[in-house]
Amino acid sequence: MNTSALVPPVHTAGATLPTLPATSVENILRSAFVEDAPYGDITSATLLPAQAKATAWLVAREPGIFSGGEVFRAAMVMQDPDAQVEQLVADGQPFAAGAKIMRVTGLARGVLTAERIALNLTQRMSAIATQTAEYATLIESTKARVTDTRKTTPGLRVLERYAVRCGGGHNHRFSLSDAVLAKDNHLAVLTGGDPAKLTAALAGVRAQLPHTVHFEVEVDSLEQIEPVLATGVDTIMLDNFSNADLVAGVALVNGRALVEASGNVNLATIAAIARTGVDIISVGALTHSVRALDLGLDIVIETSPSGPSHDLP
Repeated sequence: MNTSALVPPVHTAGATLPTLPATSVENILRSAFVEDAPYGDITSATLLPAQAKATAWLVAREPGIFSGGEVFRAAMVMQDPDAQVEQLVADGQPFAAGAKIMRVTGLARGVLTAERIALNLTQRMSAIATQTAEYATLIESTKARVTDTRKTTPGLRVLERYAVRCGGGHNHRFSLSDAVLAKDNHLAVLTGGDPAKLTAALAGVRAQLPHTVHFEVEVDSLEQIEPVLATGVDTIMLDNFSNADLVAGVALVNGRALVEASGNVNLATIAAIARTGVDIISVGALTHSVRALDLGLDIVIETSPSGPSHDLP
């Protein structure tokens, strides 16, 4: 991840952000707190007065694109329902090192109990948004869009897909229940390993699907393209094709389906892949191999409403 610039570039093609489902966020946080503080935070409960207040800032230690403001807020409010949380950098917007991104004021025990969960999730979400922006910026002069895959952290997919959108990317199918995507292993079983059966087998599948279900098929050779297109698929995925074969594949498809490129996609290769004319480039690395962005929580404690403040040791 490139963090040398003061503020990363913003790719705006995917700027319209979905709404994070409140129930999903709540379920993720409840599970996280059961893991992190199953019987409460005995350190904070032992060391801190029950009514001590804290004001804390989520501060960037390096530049990036922010994602996770609602997750941070919900984590703090889950531990202190009266906590006041302000978002200073909007989701999808860049920040420089040293920037204050969020501010929370509430019971010190609640802030400190929520700290690690809030940081873990916003660090990962912001890392995904930042890396996605790098990929998206490299192809913004083409018609291609960069999308995520199902290579997400189990249980966190809704957050990670949202973070992809914050970085200017787009989302692939959410789950196995959302679309038909026939990959090489499916096709091997379906045809019994006989390529001559491919068109008839896929046509039979297509006939079973309602018109609302998207149908995508992965191919690994140019020779498979026409037999697959003959079944009226919506998207054809060209898997691990060379750039020359991607150009040839796009020409063969000739607008009869969307063309997705997959495999061997990284920051060094995505621009050339996009120039082949494909419509979609799916990148597992957006979510499966990011390094958490360095964000920290800087806290000031008030021992009483009228008393002096001091830095938390």
